Amino acid sequence: MSIRPVRRLIQAKPTLEGAGVHLRRAFGFGNTKDFDPFLLLDDFRNDVPEDYLAGFPWHPHRGIETITYVLAGTVEHGDSMGNSGAIAAGDVQWMTAGSGIIHQEMPKGDPAGRMHGFQLWANLPSALKMTAPRYQEVKAFDIPQITDDDGTHVRVVCGSFWGKTGPVDGIAAEPIYLDVSVSAGRRKTLPVETTRHAFAYVFAGSGKFCNASGPLAVPTEAVKWADTTPPVGAENRSLILFDQGDEVTVQAGDDGIRFLLVSGKPLEEPVAWYGPIVMNTQEQLQRAFTELQEGTFLKKKGRG
Repeated sequence: MSIRPVRRLIQAKPTLEGAGVHLRRAFGFGNTKDFDPFLLLDDFRNDVPEDYLAGFPWHPHRGIETITYVLAGTVEHGDSMGNSGAIAAGDVQWMTAGSGIIHQEMPKGDPAGRMHGFQLWANLPSALKMTAPRYQEVKAFDIPQITDDDGTHVRVVCGSFWGKTGPVDGIAAEPIYLDVSVSAGRRKTLPVETTRHAFAYVFAGSGKFCNASGPLAVPTEAVKWADTTPPVGAENRSLILFDQGDEVTVQAGDDGIRFLLVSGKPLEEPVAWYGPIVMNTQEQLQRAFTELQEGTFLKKKGRG
């Protein structure tokens, strides 16, 4: 067994998206080869309604899958396939854009004004870029939860882990998407297949991910944050990109740690990307925008 060393530590950057939604982007819209098959991760945790209520009005997607995971508040959605509804705390929306879909996502927040969650983009392989769109909505109670003997808690959003399989299926990149909580002071080792690219995104508590040359401290939103001196190079909303290996080891801090652990099999294909459309060549990309202008963008009836 070999521990995956930390390849890179990235601080999520403030970004404006949609009609003026304030969020933090952990990665995306650059060289995403190291994250292949994933393209983008946005952290849209916000406690100020004026910063998110404008939402993400009607917009197109093609060639990707978007995964929205809500922690607090609600997101109302609708799309060109006729789907509509709302996802709330603990729910997941997994949308395969395929050949093309037009949709909107409008965050509403909870009674306290909180709107917390994440959106991850996964690339589609060239053979499935023009597949029929598909929409999967998963309610919180349908997501398997595992509590290990030491108190480590895992929600399995997608993929198989510790004998449980998440409810989202039929995803091209075969991702494993986990929400992991490790109790205060605990050291935990989690398996990750060697052939996968993997990253963690810490969003509560603090901890140290073991590195080849020693632990790398990653404090994030600890209860006693103001009373601590953060180590150099590690700030709030940190993303950890792992190198090769078959397991990840984390040492939880005094307040425990909670993070997303995501892995997927790399596609190793060329990427032509502009805005919400991701194809393999510039010609395909131009054709998509031409079809948008000509009203021929939507191709196929969606799958349930």
